[in-house]
Amino acid sequence: MSDGAGIGDVGDGGGGGGGRALAQAAAALLGARAVRWRRLPGGDLSRVVFAELDDGREIVAKTGPAPPTEARMLDALRAAGAPTPRVLAASAAVLALESLPESGAISAAGWRELGEILRRVHETPGPAYGWPEPYAFGDVAIPGNADPALDWPGFWGELRLLSEVDRLPAALARRLERLAADLPNRLPARPLPGLRHGDLWSGNLLIHGGRPVGLVDPACAYGDGEADLAMLTLFGAPGPSFVEGYGPLEPGAAARRPIYQLWPAIVHLRLFGGGYRGLVEGLLDQAGA
Repeated sequence: MSDGAGIGDVGDGGGGGGGRALAQAAAALLGARAVRWRRLPGGDLSRVVFAELDDGREIVAKTGPAPPTEARMLDALRAAGAPTPRVLAASAAVLALESLPESGAISAAGWRELGEILRRVHETPGPAYGWPEPYAFGDVAIPGNADPALDWPGFWGELRLLSEVDRLPAALARRLERLAADLPNRLPARPLPGLRHGDLWSGNLLIHGGRPVGLVDPACAYGDGEADLAMLTLFGAPGPSFVEGYGPLEPGAAARRPIYQLWPAIVHLRLFGGGYRGLVEGLLDQAGA
């Protein structure tokens, strides 16, 4: 889901009140004061600003559903070998991050490098499926997993496909319930609980010099890495060299892709309205549900 909603005008010691408050709150975590700030382009779920501090540092300040949780997710991705902005400080309301350069489009070599990065991340195991604490996409809760014995079809069915079923149109809810009941026949029972970014789309990739320099705005969980790749292809397609970097997928990946794409499609339907109902219905059709 896209992140980084606008939060005020460019500031130079005045104006853009929302941006100013966010910049100053992040600066205060670092024992400094923001002297300039400007909104960063983005989407709909957080407020993000670039800020220059009075000690010469440049940072990114952002809100979110749980900044300390996001900080732990970024740290986990970084420890797994992914480029991410360094977490400088976090409070219950604000996250202060390293500012990374961003310019231009990703190259063929960059797509290959991204594939290699994601393979490393997806091969970093966790203790159980999911994430140990809940998170959210805006008003849509992302449940944590309190049951380490839960298998992968149970996790994907109960804590993803059916987590918003009471808020969906009845016809969609019934189709999702039928699909969730059949997941033991469609998904591997216990794939490696590998680390996943959880919201992997082009808007959450920072590119500089043709290379990926930052994976941002994560919604991490441990599970089948194919779910990350399904999200990456939901609204676009990586370059052909991505597959060279990532390597071959397990047999049946194409049949599993719409099942994994349903979760972000459901989230878009819940957050942004009925215009995404056709996407959910189309994926259910592809999944034969």
